[in-house]
Amino acid sequence: MDAPKIREIISIYRKYLKEWPVVPRDLPHNLRAPSSLGAYAHCLGMLDKMEKFLEEGRFEKAMRWLGFIQGVFWCTGAFSLEELMNHSRPDEATTERLADSLFRFKIID
Repeated sequence: MDAPKIREIISIYRKYLKEWPVVPRDLPHNLRAPSSLGAYAHCLGMLDKMEKFLEEGRFEKAMRWLGFIQGVFWCTGAFSLEELMNHSRPDEATTERLADSLFRFKIID
């Protein structure tokens, strides 16, 4: 995966997260997520920072944070593992598949 692909995924995940009633938050790292929405707010806050990491050439850190966000999505039932793997694949159909799957789930609380 390269920086343009990560930027594409960041854009899609930002659009997805903005559909929820959350604002970007940096939750304390020593506490557990208060809820799925709390975790989503934290992830939304991470996306802007990830773009800065890419601008600074900190590709590996952006990749780790992407993995974290995808883990949150899987644990909350937003996406299946297969869907998450497909988001990162470098084929042209990825964006279409992701757009089709964005709004077909419920939050698990």
